[in-house]
Amino acid sequence: MTLRGRLVAGTVLVAVIALGGAGVATYAAFTSSQLRQVDDNLQRTHEPIEQLIDSGSTDLEGSIGQIAPGLFVAIIDEGGSTVLTIPARKPGDSPLVVDVDHLSAPEHATNSFVDRPAYSTRTATGTDIEVRVRVSRLDDGTMLVIGESLEEVDESARRLIVIETVVAAVALLVAAAVGWTLVHVGLRPLRAVEATALSIAEDGNLDQVVPGTNESNEVGRLARALETMLATIRQAFADRDAKELALQTSEQRMRQLVADVSHELRTPLAAVAAYTELIERGARERPEDLERALRGIGLEAARMGALVEELLLLARLDEGRSLERSRVDINEIVVDAVAAAHSVSHEWPISLRVSDLVVINGDPSRLRQVVDNLLANVRTHTPPATSISIELTIEGNHGVIVFSDNGPGMTKDQAAHIFERFYRADPSRSRSSGGAGLGMSIVNALVTAHDGRIHVDTAPGAGLTITIDLPLADAHDRSTLTI
Repeated sequence: MTLRGRLVAGTVLVAVIALGGAGVATYAAFTSSQLRQVDDNLQRTHEPIEQLIDSGSTDLEGSIGQIAPGLFVAIIDEGGSTVLTIPARKPGDSPLVVDVDHLSAPEHATNSFVDRPAYSTRTATGTDIEVRVRVSRLDDGTMLVIGESLEEVDESARRLIVIETVVAAVALLVAAAVGWTLVHVGLRPLRAVEATALSIAEDGNLDQVVPGTNESNEVGRLARALETMLATIRQAFADRDAKELALQTSEQRMRQLVADVSHELRTPLAAVAAYTELIERGARERPEDLERALRGIGLEAARMGALVEELLLLARLDEGRSLERSRVDINEIVVDAVAAAHSVSHEWPISLRVSDLVVINGDPSRLRQVVDNLLANVRTHTPPATSISIELTIEGNHGVIVFSDNGPGMTKDQAAHIFERFYRADPSRSRSSGGAGLGMSIVNALVTAHDGRIHVDTAPGAGLTITIDLPLADAHDRSTLTI
């Protein structure tokens, strides 16, 4: 049976019990009231009849008939002989005579049924008609029996039963119809939840919203529970997709890294092999060729060593290994790096402006590597005479280092890949002049390892500006230095 059917059946069952109880109570109250009326009538009639008997009236039967019309009256002397019997009469009915010899007191009565309260009997009439009798003993020992037919009372009780049955049947039909309607309306939110659940099961669309979550009833709680379950499932799928995407990205990056490393190592390995073959073919007999071959092998070995060191550094940073931390004066590191860059080449003029003294907690050698890589990147990818400006300031609780040049700049697409490993904005640039394409990747990884942020601002013909934010160690005094 469906939930709707069970609810309607429960409603009808409650109505049956309520109507049945009400019917039984009404029937009992009605019959009790009718019997009380009959008993009161018998009680009221008893005293006038007793007075007539005591008065010694000559026309006792006629007088009693006037006092108690329609009632059964019997007078029995002390010897047990019936002195007078008046049958009970109703219009259109046959006279009803009560056999006084078969009168019996109720079960709680004594052996004598005289002076007992009124009670009902059917046996004394010899018919299906029940009478209500009252038996009492007069002062002279005479017994007076008064009875009234309960046929009308029984008929009224039967009509009441029929009426109650019809009313109950109609009431049950109405209760069933109203209950069905109310249950149908009341379960409408549940059907909406069911439809949503079926739609999710069929279509697999977990983004559907379960209706009725704002309700405070049972359906609302069910909707909220289902919505919570769907949210958990959606989050689980999202986490799974994110993990799969991360694994795919990691695998793709690993494949790309292996391919790039192989590509980068192929040229120096080929050069070493060529120099070795040159030595084997007689270069050792020619000092100039031998020196050139050995110098070439040394250069290629140094290049491969630098590449391996850079890759090793990136791998350690990817693993999340912590750097050595100490109080570092960024101003001092930048000044030393600028001085070293001047000694390497004067073709790229550098200006330095220090607006604040910037001190952070970090690894001084790695921070120096960041500055060196940025300066080397400008020398590598811009023509001579390109000017470089560096500014150190403090903004809030961060030290800010801004590297700017007036070189050719980059497109938006090139700038989006500037921190990718082995990326070169100019694919035609040779490895001897362009490097392996790991410098900016190392810069980004080192800044991130120092809990910093890096931002690139560039456009074709507008130069390149790189802004680095690093968290300060504490408050500092301000100073200004220009180179």
